[in-house]
Amino acid sequence: MTIPNWITFSRLLGIPFLLYGLHNPTMQTRWICLVIFLIAAGTDWLDGYLARKLNQISDLGKFLDPLVDKLLVLAPLLALVELGEIPAWGVFVILARELAIAGWRVNQATITGANIWGKLKTVSQIIAIAFLIAPLSQLWKIPTLTAFWVSVILTVISGVVYLLPTHSTEELETNR
Repeated sequence: MTIPNWITFSRLLGIPFLLYGLHNPTMQTRWICLVIFLIAAGTDWLDGYLARKLNQISDLGKFLDPLVDKLLVLAPLLALVELGEIPAWGVFVILARELAIAGWRVNQATITGANIWGKLKTVSQIIAIAFLIAPLSQLWKIPTLTAFWVSVILTVISGVVYLLPTHSTEELETNR
């Protein structure tokens, strides 16, 4: 286990606190959850930076990082569905994409890192979840829900982009 992989793994430690804090949230627990979430999300950048800087990019890291990202994103989203703040079907779309890509990756000989669409998806999800967790006034409801739906759309686009080029390449090779 490399330092970047340990940092990736440490992101999991925030999830139980997020779920507990969002179970019956108060204004104070929401602020605490927001800080926990943002620190955990920040380690996503840190582990990638250190992996490149220390030349410690590994297949384990390429596998573990997106898995932990999915758990860090889905845990608060599910808590927010339970609170009735976002619709379950939006979270289902995100979950379906994540499971489809994870299942597809299992069958690949080499594990590839995230492309620009995957990174945009992750950033948009982090922004949306941060807005959803934060105890903002009603004035922020439309911008917050807009951020959520933008993240859902980018999640779908990133999934299509991730699968489409490989599928097209496979068809070209099969038709030769």
